[in-house]
Amino acid sequence: MAQPYVKKDDDHDDELEYSPFMGIEKGAVLQEARVFNDAQVDPRRCSQVITKLLYLLNQGESFTKVEATEVFFSVTKLFQSKDTGLRRMVYLIIKELSPSSDEVIIVTSSLMKDMNSKIDMYRANAIRVLCRIIDGTLLTQIERYLKQAIVDKNPVVSSAALVSGLHLLRTNPEIVKRWSNEVQEGVQSRSALVQFHALALLHQIRQNDRLAVSKLVGSLTRGSVRSPLAQCLLIRYTSQVIRDMSNHGQSGERPFYEFLESCLRHKAEMVILEAARSITELDGVTSRELTPAITVLQLFLSSPKPVLRFAAVRTLNKVSMTHPMAVTNCNIDMESLISDQNRSIATLAITTLLKTGNESSVERLMKQITNFMSDIADEFKIVVVDAIRSLCVKFPLKYRSLMTFLSNILREEGGFEYKRAIVDSIVTIIRDIPDAKEGGLLHLCEFIEDCEFTYLSTQILHFLGIEGPKTSDPSKYIRYIYNRVHLENATVRAAAVTTLAKFGFMVESLKPRITILLKRCIYDSDDEVRDRATLFLSVLGGDGTLDADKDSTEFLFGSLEVPLANMETSLKNYDPSEEAFDINSVPKEVKSQPLAEKKAQGKKPTGLGAPPAAPASGFEGYERLLSSIPEFAAFGKLFKSSSPVELTEAETEYAVNVVKHIFDNHVVFQYNCTNTIPEQLLERVNVIVDASEAEEFSELTSKALNSLPYDSPGQAFVAFEKPTGVPAVGKFSNTLTFVVKEVDPSTGEAEDDGVEDEYQLEDLEVVSADYILKVSISNFRNAWESMNEEDEHVDEYGLGQRDSLGEAIKAVIDLLGMQPCEGTETVPSNARSHTCLLSGVYIGNVKVLVRAQFGMDSSKDIAMKLAVRAEDVSVAEAIHEIVANG
Repeated sequence: MAQPYVKKDDDHDDELEYSPFMGIEKGAVLQEARVFNDAQVDPRRCSQVITKLLYLLNQGESFTKVEATEVFFSVTKLFQSKDTGLRRMVYLIIKELSPSSDEVIIVTSSLMKDMNSKIDMYRANAIRVLCRIIDGTLLTQIERYLKQAIVDKNPVVSSAALVSGLHLLRTNPEIVKRWSNEVQEGVQSRSALVQFHALALLHQIRQNDRLAVSKLVGSLTRGSVRSPLAQCLLIRYTSQVIRDMSNHGQSGERPFYEFLESCLRHKAEMVILEAARSITELDGVTSRELTPAITVLQLFLSSPKPVLRFAAVRTLNKVSMTHPMAVTNCNIDMESLISDQNRSIATLAITTLLKTGNESSVERLMKQITNFMSDIADEFKIVVVDAIRSLCVKFPLKYRSLMTFLSNILREEGGFEYKRAIVDSIVTIIRDIPDAKEGGLLHLCEFIEDCEFTYLSTQILHFLGIEGPKTSDPSKYIRYIYNRVHLENATVRAAAVTTLAKFGFMVESLKPRITILLKRCIYDSDDEVRDRATLFLSVLGGDGTLDADKDSTEFLFGSLEVPLANMETSLKNYDPSEEAFDINSVPKEVKSQPLAEKKAQGKKPTGLGAPPAAPASGFEGYERLLSSIPEFAAFGKLFKSSSPVELTEAETEYAVNVVKHIFDNHVVFQYNCTNTIPEQLLERVNVIVDASEAEEFSELTSKALNSLPYDSPGQAFVAFEKPTGVPAVGKFSNTLTFVVKEVDPSTGEAEDDGVEDEYQLEDLEVVSADYILKVSISNFRNAWESMNEEDEHVDEYGLGQRDSLGEAIKAVIDLLGMQPCEGTETVPSNARSHTCLLSGVYIGNVKVLVRAQFGMDSSKDIAMKLAVRAEDVSVAEAIHEIVANG
């Protein structure tokens, strides 16, 4: 007899529940299963044994073929019992055992008898079991009974047949598709469950026919669906039809949008939520379309049901990522949810408010969050911290209050992931907002004074070594760093020694003091710490003067010249010998993103996990790569490298993307190529570029790729000359040429003879935005007023008819390629005018600022007044020329 659930005394903090199946073993249960063979069947005892068998199967216990067969044959004898409860257990165990085709015949006759029984419970379950265990041959024999069951008067039987059809559609689609008329009749059923299952099956039958699905949705949206569950399904199918139509270029009014909007007035709450969620997820949804959905969700925020409040605030949280201004009307209601007993609801409310709040509400939100943080678990705290990081980037002028909040919670108790999220947020703020650097570094210094996590201490010390020497007073950080040498474990002490040496190397005035501190580290108890101190002293010189060649110091204190992945591969391939490992033998080419990684979109690294400089573009890596290639070394300083532009589809034989490198009077195209065919080796890989539509460019040189094995990325380059300092634009046609050699899969050796081939790539454009570097500034007004007002260039432009102001502003930002400041790229809903602030650096390192004022009239015609200030008046004129020609 299985023991019942027993709870520990209520006095215990952690109450534990004991399973009635605790300690059962497969062997013992199989022994008990012999009761199935008794002449007098005990229904209660047999049901308990079947329950134990089902538990073992669901826990992943594997039964041998002999054991499963023995249990199956024993179970079939239980069909002679008339006990209803036992019969249900028999159906379950037969489904779970999944008998072979030979064994199925044993129970088929019993199940078919039950399928035609007068007891509805037998009929429904027999249908489910039969459809689970039989193959296509036997299915044709019972197809007639299944069709009859679909239109049966009893909704339980009808639903069982429809659900079985959904499962059979995967294995025998041709048979199930013949049931369309019966299923169509089920859609008109008065039973809510039958209608739900019938609609699901009918959609599955027609899902590959876009026109048939559209007709199905069109016929049902006219009001024949009464079941709330079926209505929710219909809303999802309607959303899919709308997406398909927009993807196939159909413009104008959205079809079926009125149906979605009418569902917002349905009496069932689940239908209302489903409709609101579908409207918010429509592609390119406008503020007018969002308004009714947001209004309904706002009402649910004050619902007494926690599930409704959670669903509403979660949907609004998603909307706030793309349309923050549309959610602002709900802010007052969401502020009341901060104190909600359900912490999930409170966390979503907080993060939504952080995304939708304006600059003036930041301080009030911070006060509310301070009380809220102590009541939630670490995983919720991390979500809040990430939202605060985004808020600080959006409103850089509020960095002080946000940084203070982060530093305060950094001192409180918390796990590793939570602390790392806070540290990453502070690091991101330091990198994005120059004014926050010194205060942020001091907060990090105070944190490592009592940090219990070695990883975070070492990462912060490394970051201090990069950013600390660049501050106005680097000496104030030395005390915090040197304290680590005395108070921490060996790993942190070694990191502290390296950071001290970086300060000594980069700050001339600190060298003598750093040398004294490093000398004290020579007597450390750990070998690594002593070795590092000795090495850095020899480089810096015992008397505080630099006593090492340039290569040594660059190797120790500079950034690594080669990609880490290439270094790792070269070290693995290095055979220990008398000849030392030569770092110059490591390939310096930056490997493009592997194909598998390209398909899986990952989260962009931030904080300490990100590279110290230009994390998105890898600018320094590109700069080192191009300077190491003799053909490009004389081009001068690299101004900008674009993000990779895909030139092939995702699933093609060869994956190629291109990075545009902009110099003062040259442009270099870096083609990152990947061979995705295992049986081929590509040699002499080159890109032939046709610049007939780019008259201002003339091709200088190209660098081919000697060999391109399977899934091993490589680069080919083409360089063009252009007029100095001029934002020349044009379109380039690209053709990939190569020699294909077949590879023997067994040996991996390529054939000697190859075949020349070529592959047409997508066209590439160089646009005006490629000559402007995005640069963020923390105080636009100060920067604007610091520039000469007399050099300001102002003009007005008509932008034609647009759906919204936001669309026009995005078009101008994309055209200029400049950085929006102070969150001005976000337009309030229903706004008729807006001002957008942009900043950047024009080619030639000329700082430029733009103030664009937009206005929209009743016919949706948009006018723009563009004011430009730059350090060079000709650059301001060039910006206006770009807009005029764009």
